[in-house]
Amino acid sequence: MATFLYRLGRSSFRRRHLVLFVWLALLGAAIIAALSAPATKALPFTLPGAESQKAFDLLDERFPGSSSDGATARIVFKAPEGQTMTTSANKAEVQKVTKEIASGSDQVASVVDPYTTGAVSKDGSTAYISVTYKVTAAEVDSDSHDALDKTVEKARASGLTVEAGGNAVKVASHGAAAEVIGVIVAAVVLVITFGSLVAAGLSLLTALIGVGIGFLTLAALNSPLELGDNAGVLALMLGLAVGIDYALFIVSRYRSELAEGHPKQEAAARAAGTAGSAVVFAGLTVVIALAGLAVVNIPMLTKMGMAAAGAVTIAVVIAITLVPAMLGFAGDRVLSQRKAGKKTGKVRGGAGDMEATGTAKSPMGVRWAQFVLRRPVAVLLAGVVGLGVIAIPSASMTLGLPDDGAQPTDTTQRRAYDLLSEGFGVGFNGPLVVVVDAAQSDDPKTAAGEVVSRIGKLDDVAAVAPARLNQAGNTAIITTIPSSKPASEATEKLVEHIRDAGTAIEKDTGAKLLVTGQTAVNVDFSQKVNDSLIPYLALVVGLAFLLLMAVFRSVLVPLKAALGFLLSVLAALGAVVAVFQWGWLASAIGLEETGPIMSLMPIFMVGIVFGLAMDYEVFLVTRMREAYVHGEGSGQAILTGFRDGGRVVTAAAVIMIAVFSGFIGAAGAMIKTIGFGLAVAVLFDAFVVRMAIVPAVLALLGKSAWWLPAWLDKILPNVDVEGTKLATSPASDPGSGPESDEHRQPARV
Repeated sequence: MATFLYRLGRSSFRRRHLVLFVWLALLGAAIIAALSAPATKALPFTLPGAESQKAFDLLDERFPGSSSDGATARIVFKAPEGQTMTTSANKAEVQKVTKEIASGSDQVASVVDPYTTGAVSKDGSTAYISVTYKVTAAEVDSDSHDALDKTVEKARASGLTVEAGGNAVKVASHGAAAEVIGVIVAAVVLVITFGSLVAAGLSLLTALIGVGIGFLTLAALNSPLELGDNAGVLALMLGLAVGIDYALFIVSRYRSELAEGHPKQEAAARAAGTAGSAVVFAGLTVVIALAGLAVVNIPMLTKMGMAAAGAVTIAVVIAITLVPAMLGFAGDRVLSQRKAGKKTGKVRGGAGDMEATGTAKSPMGVRWAQFVLRRPVAVLLAGVVGLGVIAIPSASMTLGLPDDGAQPTDTTQRRAYDLLSEGFGVGFNGPLVVVVDAAQSDDPKTAAGEVVSRIGKLDDVAAVAPARLNQAGNTAIITTIPSSKPASEATEKLVEHIRDAGTAIEKDTGAKLLVTGQTAVNVDFSQKVNDSLIPYLALVVGLAFLLLMAVFRSVLVPLKAALGFLLSVLAALGAVVAVFQWGWLASAIGLEETGPIMSLMPIFMVGIVFGLAMDYEVFLVTRMREAYVHGEGSGQAILTGFRDGGRVVTAAAVIMIAVFSGFIGAAGAMIKTIGFGLAVAVLFDAFVVRMAIVPAVLALLGKSAWWLPAWLDKILPNVDVEGTKLATSPASDPGSGPESDEHRQPARV
């Protein structure tokens, strides 16, 4: 691997104009493809095998044209103090809005007048219009959103309080502020790390080219592959993150090779062969983690994972081709002004290496590693116990999906949610749809009535509507209103109780009972993700363990890496539960409502953070392995790893934390949770696990850390990630010679 990447890096350096042209051509092609692509096709949300999905499928079959899984909206009206919604003037205004909504969009399937269905509160102060769309929430177009918004705004002029809720209402985007903040912080950190604007700019430029190609390609493929907008957002976030990291790793190694006296072309080739090998295998772990999301068997997640994996793959290829080419253009200018012109060789390790022996000139990373080597047990216990304590709240984590009650109080969705809760009870915000399949029943009408009777006797049921039979008379819909709010444990238990009652009902009447509706979908989604977490962990960690064994030629190092990752993720989940579920420090981040943790959070955190954690593990420990293979003792190898990689890993982690922290300031609880969780996870993994626990464990293990059974050594492929072959004969390959190769002069005869 190292030899191949060495040749690739050298070739990219020498043919830098061609390499740059190819990548710019690909970027141009991606721009043209994205601009000429058809309109974005929304990604349909499905839950294969879930009861709520089966109920939707049955409704589509038995109630043709009913748009059972169509988007819904509720226009909520509240009369001024001292008035009611039943006065002639207010009633006329509501009916006017009803007509405008019905005629405002071709996507509207039905609009229900509240005065014909009794959708008026007992005290008459509140009423709501129910709107159903022909398409899913993801497929509601901008014209329909605009028509709804304009109608609501116009109705407010009448003096009524008018708000809109439901999944058909456009959700305010957090915008690109988080990404911009991340890029700005990344630029600052890169400048501080390198002390060179050229080096910082090179890392950012190559990362942005890779992100541009990946994101625009996904935009072009969005419609034919039904990727959805979320796939592009995830690919953008991760592509930018790893793109900067990988360029940072290779540029940093190039600077080190220059400092050891190697010519520029040789330095670029060696950087690609060594740091590039770490990038390739780190990228593989990220791709494994993202592609593994297919285990959950939710099409939306699978496509998001594959799209992001594609963006990471582009970032890897950019790093091992375009970065060496750009180094050819930059040359010595990637060095800081202080170091430029001082490219002198230095002894690797040993007493002659002043930076590695703990003198006053030692970098902070080396001084920290020396501290850990002197007190490995204390550092290990402090790290493990500290993260273990923070992880305790994760044991009480409750999963769910946020509803409109989790929206900021200044949004129309949240105000509509509160108005419905005040007028009708919190359960009206999350009605359950009970579908009775009575095709095998002798008396479908009686069976449906029996279901209504039994559901009405269950705890936490506020109201049960009469059964509505289809035209064939073999299927009924029963709307059930819980007493508790949608995103609550009580409502989740009610869904379970209704489903449990279905067994006895089928036995007595022959009718099958299915529960669906947005609340039931959320319950099924959370359960599906929760059930998939352990298999996903086993697959991702298992494959990465095998990969890391081949990289490090060790059993204990990959095991330590996997266990450390699990510890940091559990601690991060504990912090998320403490803040977003228990409410600790909620006001400090602007969190207005606590509740269940978003269902996707644990599996997203595992996938994304695992990939980033293995980035840091591979880069840091590979440098230690490289030093050990080249003859240094186990302790000295740890110091060398921190000398060459500690500062780079720290900079990469700070960039990631900054990128993710930018999302904490977003308005929605979902985005806040993602930003906070990922930022805390990277903080714990990079600074506690990789920078403290890892060196402590390696110090205690000594030489045994690099032990590998002889039989396993023969089976595993030798990927030579530490560049042993380059160390033995680095310049023996044709064309790998010194700087004179770049500008050969014709011989005079």
